[in-house]
Amino acid sequence: MPIKYVHTMVRVKDLDASMAFYALLGLREIRRYDSEQGRFTLVFMAPPGQDECPVELTYNWDGDDALPSDSRHFGHLAYHVDNIYETCQHLMDNGVTINRPPRDGRMAFVRSPDNISIELLQADGSLEPAEPWASMENTGHW
Repeated sequence: MPIKYVHTMVRVKDLDASMAFYALLGLREIRRYDSEQGRFTLVFMAPPGQDECPVELTYNWDGDDALPSDSRHFGHLAYHVDNIYETCQHLMDNGVTINRPPRDGRMAFVRSPDNISIELLQADGSLEPAEPWASMENTGHW
């Protein structure tokens, strides 16, 4: 029986902060659903030209105290980027901590405002190791 990827869902505590974070990664809102009765909003965000690969941000209007503090029950989202160094610098310039710097020119990890691990992978292999990334230590968990 064939199956088809639909989306990855993550619960968010601050919808605006989470949307801003995913926008920094280059994702944009592709659709939204507000439920008055259920008191929640679903925002689907995807990279340009990849509407078939969305992340669903689920926001409960009355809060969500049931969210685990570390969200480690969820693995991570992964995205290819054209230049991992430029992407990480852009995120840092906008206040995002690089938890696992791209020391190898290939892979980095950051966290969303809701503690979701985001893996950034250099498209088409690795870049040559470069400073300041090659010397950076890990920060926190990834």
